[in-house]
Amino acid sequence: MAKMMPFLGPSVLMVFLTMSAALDPALDTAWEDWKSLHGKAYLEGEEVSRRAIWEKNLRMIEQHNWEASQGKHTYWLGMNHFGDLTDEEFNQQTSCLLPDEVEPAVRNVSWFHESATEEVPRSVDWRVSGFVTRVKNQGECGSCWAFSATGALENLHFKKTGQRVSLSEQNLVDCSWNQGNRGCQGGLHWKAFEYVRQNGGLSSEQDYPYRGKVGRCRRNVRKIGIKISGFGRVQSGNEKELAYAVAKFGPVSVGINFNKRKFRYYKSGIFSRDCGRDKAGHAVLVVGYKTDNNGNGYWIVKNSYSRNWGINGYLHLKIGSNLCGIANNAFYPV
Repeated sequence: MAKMMPFLGPSVLMVFLTMSAALDPALDTAWEDWKSLHGKAYLEGEEVSRRAIWEKNLRMIEQHNWEASQGKHTYWLGMNHFGDLTDEEFNQQTSCLLPDEVEPAVRNVSWFHESATEEVPRSVDWRVSGFVTRVKNQGECGSCWAFSATGALENLHFKKTGQRVSLSEQNLVDCSWNQGNRGCQGGLHWKAFEYVRQNGGLSSEQDYPYRGKVGRCRRNVRKIGIKISGFGRVQSGNEKELAYAVAKFGPVSVGINFNKRKFRYYKSGIFSRDCGRDKAGHAVLVVGYKTDNNGNGYWIVKNSYSRNWGINGYLHLKIGSNLCGIANNAFYPV
């Protein structure tokens, strides 16, 4: 027996038919290829609306890239696995940094101050030295704070042991609630450091793999012994101090504002667009920077949207005007 389509009322049916008529048949192959590439499947009756959203986002990307080819932008966009989401859905799915309403305890945090005599290198890239693990994917869980924190902790572990170990974000998602984190509903990178300080370490990803949803805290899993006394913090908004901290200590965990469509589809070049004045909603990892004689350049930022996003998972963000609030919430473990 043929599968019955759900009953559609007159108004819903009219919308359905209007959207179907508006779809561009020239994009049929591109749509099928995109679905196959990203493993997309839809409920019956949903595909038309998702296709319409995808086409709208694709037209925006193509328009931006045409303008970039005319010299109007310093970066390019590309379709990725977020292509079938509205702006509201993307923000809801990926907003993962809780409002920082409570300052870290004074005894556990030290404010970083740049040296008056020590010169900072013009360029730093901790990936070259093997300090940075592969780009990961937070999926549909609002756990960017955990990925940002483990990235900084992995660097610290490498510096002390010479061993590059991928640490467990799931350990933080499941177990750091007492520090004020909320699993897939968001958290704070410095509160993840506080969990590690209080518990004397963190499990490896191999021992405690990522599931992308909150589970029971598995306290009996073997921990990697990362002893930290606390964490350092860069003076809010000070990009020069952020550069010193990255050069001196390694990758730094930061919060950024990100709720703009063009950030979602960033592909290459130097992102130079203001992300807005909202509070930071996303956590990433600054793994280096590149500057010229005049101080112009970009931050090298590791994201947790998979290698399908950006430059194999990385963002180049313009230095000089604290774009996206990159220096407002910068922490590193010590």
